[in-house]
Amino acid sequence: INLIDTAEQYPIPSSREHPEGETERVIGKWLSKNKRDSIVISTKITGGLNINKRNIIRDCENSLKRLQTDYIDIYLCHWPARYSPQSNWGQSLEYVWEYGRRNQRVASDFVEVVEAFGELIQAGKIRGYGSCNDNAVGLMGMVSAAKELGINLPCVMQNDYSLINRRIEENGMSEASCLYDVGFMAYNVLAGGMLTGKYGLSSENDALPPPSVDDPDQKRAQITASKPRGRMDSRGWGLTLQRYRTPAARRAAQQYFALAEQYKLSSPTELALRFPASRDAVTTSLIGHTSIEQLDSSVQAFRTAAKSELPTQLKWDIDRVHLQNRLPLFALDDAGSDWYNEGLIGERIP
Repeated sequence: INLIDTAEQYPIPSSREHPEGETERVIGKWLSKNKRDSIVISTKITGGLNINKRNIIRDCENSLKRLQTDYIDIYLCHWPARYSPQSNWGQSLEYVWEYGRRNQRVASDFVEVVEAFGELIQAGKIRGYGSCNDNAVGLMGMVSAAKELGINLPCVMQNDYSLINRRIEENGMSEASCLYDVGFMAYNVLAGGMLTGKYGLSSENDALPPPSVDDPDQKRAQITASKPRGRMDSRGWGLTLQRYRTPAARRAAQQYFALAEQYKLSSPTELALRFPASRDAVTTSLIGHTSIEQLDSSVQAFRTAAKSELPTQLKWDIDRVHLQNRLPLFALDDAGSDWYNEGLIGERIP
């Protein structure tokens, strides 16, 4: 464990007491007291129309100050400069051509973005770059621009990936990464904690209360929210991360829990972490923890993964579950007839 991933926008949600940039400041304070060359730091510039050459350079320099370091190992766009359904975590049903064409006239192009990253590399302020919440179009666009400019190719992409979201292996991202030896950082490998079993679902944990935002027992929900097990027990994040709790996602999670029990793994968490660790497409798993106990559980899972592969039959049984629903995060059983192109949290679809 040697990588810390953050962003200039963190914490999310921010507030007057905890403004954007505070997470980098906390890390910087810790980093100033530790050996810098033993730690890999990854951070991000806020995406969308904020991304242009001037802002990339300015925001990087601001991150360097907050992190109290001379260089950033990996600097990413938090989401693309351009319009892309991927920026919506893939919930959009189609790419809207009219909107895309309008956006192309105002968004920074790949050459401008990559040129800025190249200048930061030349100045010694970053060592590598890439993009988060992006897709194969973004990766290939940056590769093409880097070749045109004669500078380093992107070194990494970052996206949502887990047992219930294997999209990058099927939408061209993995293929493009293989072609150019680009790494991949998987976030939410525990699906917001839903794949750990701490919010119920598994046979041995059925008595555990559901996330507080879903609990019909209001008194119990208040108690759970007062001592949250993780983000699903907070109203803001619980509602935002509802995609990990769709009926299809819950059904898939239950099947994976059963596999963990059948193959005598230590916990559902072990299966959820060892799976991405076993995939060619994934080079790094990013994990957040609410407690030291959770951290210890994750460390043990990765130690086990380093010693042995998942059994071949278990891998196929995982694939069999996957084949029943290849993207349960966005399989919505109860989309309302009056939602009119709105998703679970009101996001635009498409």
